[in-house]
Amino acid sequence: MRFRDPWYDATVALGRVALGALGLRTEMEGLDNLPSSGPAIVAATHVAYPDFMTLAAAGRKRGRSIRFLTRHDVWNTPGVRAAMTGMRHVPVDREAPAAAYVMARRLLREGEVVGIFPEAGISWSYTVRSLMPGAVALARETGAPVVPASQWGIQRVWSVGRPVAGRKPRPSLTRGRRNDLRLGTPFTVPADGDLVDWTTRLGVELTELLEELQARPHLRPQPGEHAPWYPAHLGGHAPDRREALDLDVVPRAAIVASWGPPVPPRRPADH
Repeated sequence: MRFRDPWYDATVALGRVALGALGLRTEMEGLDNLPSSGPAIVAATHVAYPDFMTLAAAGRKRGRSIRFLTRHDVWNTPGVRAAMTGMRHVPVDREAPAAAYVMARRLLREGEVVGIFPEAGISWSYTVRSLMPGAVALARETGAPVVPASQWGIQRVWSVGRPVAGRKPRPSLTRGRRNDLRLGTPFTVPADGDLVDWTTRLGVELTELLEELQARPHLRPQPGEHAPWYPAHLGGHAPDRREALDLDVVPRAAIVASWGPPVPPRRPADH
């Protein structure tokens, strides 16, 4: 049942207007996998800066407000602090993450949905990189189900990428983009579950979700198209997993990826 959440609804509406102005059309699948009540953890891949906008909209279609764990410095942006606090998002300080864990645990015990990007940043290779174990740890402690989620297409709006003429990528104004968002099958973590084993399972499931979306014909590059927004192991021109190792900023506590495509060997010039 849908409920009023003024801050959240206003922000989702603004996000819809912003992405709509760019002509981005998001098709959502698996919404029934998000429980309509009770605690849940949405663990999502991170491919673009606006990822949270479409995930938030998906949550509201189920009558849920997803409380995201977000970089703490976002609260320092003028005019944003009140909105982030009003939506009950959780600030994460990578140097001291324990406070964010406690806040997320409290939200789950109140029956809320917590959204986590366990990669702790956008993957430069557009593969699922090493994952933080926090989502699994919260699921193990609270009993909340983990709902894996992924989307593909939105990275063409605004994401990371190699600088062009010394400038980082800016938001694309090209209209008519298609974005597919899919919520996968929920799973629960037993009270005695091993964090590494279950985080690895999450990595495998996120990889399967993401690669299924990436293989869809309408989300692939056209023949001969230069595609820095598409993974190298599938024929695109994004950094491969070897190059991404030097570009991704991954916290030390992350579980090293054993899932996804293999890391290419170093080229002679890399030595």
